[in-house]
Amino acid sequence: MKTVFVQTERCVGCKQCEIACAVEHSQSKDLFSAVFEEPQPRPRIQVGPGVYLNTSFPNKCRHCNPAPCLAVCPTAAISRTSDQEIVLIDGNKCIACAMCAMVCPFDVIRYYESAEALQGKIVALKCDHCVSRQEKGIEPACVEVCKVNALLFGEVNELVREASSRLARAVSTAAAAVSPEPVQLPEHYQAWRNWGESASKLAKR
Repeated sequence: MKTVFVQTERCVGCKQCEIACAVEHSQSKDLFSAVFEEPQPRPRIQVGPGVYLNTSFPNKCRHCNPAPCLAVCPTAAISRTSDQEIVLIDGNKCIACAMCAMVCPFDVIRYYESAEALQGKIVALKCDHCVSRQEKGIEPACVEVCKVNALLFGEVNELVREASSRLARAVSTAAAAVSPEPVQLPEHYQAWRNWGESASKLAKR
């Protein structure tokens, strides 16, 4: 299964992925023209604050399997592609009941007007893994535009294996850079040890 893998430690919060995503889902596919479109195109990826100070996290749909959003949708607006990898939303079937948003474990579903649905209709929007780009052999827009490789696209097992190797190398490098120093006992500890050694020698005489 192919997915977008997030390297959170690399994200700088530039939000270029959000812009690229919005442009990709615009009618014109052009940044300048997209600004003036009605309804305005919205990003399917959201960059928010990370766990630690001065860190960011690009949050997007994980296309869960099984997908809670698909299971609760009362109008069958949510479905999977034929290869069972991508979860999609049909805006024309969506009634904006927010059931999918309530059960989504990653809080990635938003509600906006969509040019793909009936004009003026508020529908659920989320990452579609740039399925139209993948059909042409092109990686998702957010991955293509990321300058710091915080977003990677590929087979999930390979990406996880590479991430584990990077972590192991980083830990090894950090451990090698720290030279262990001999442990110095407090002065009164050493005095007691000296006394004990002297008493032991006297006892043996």
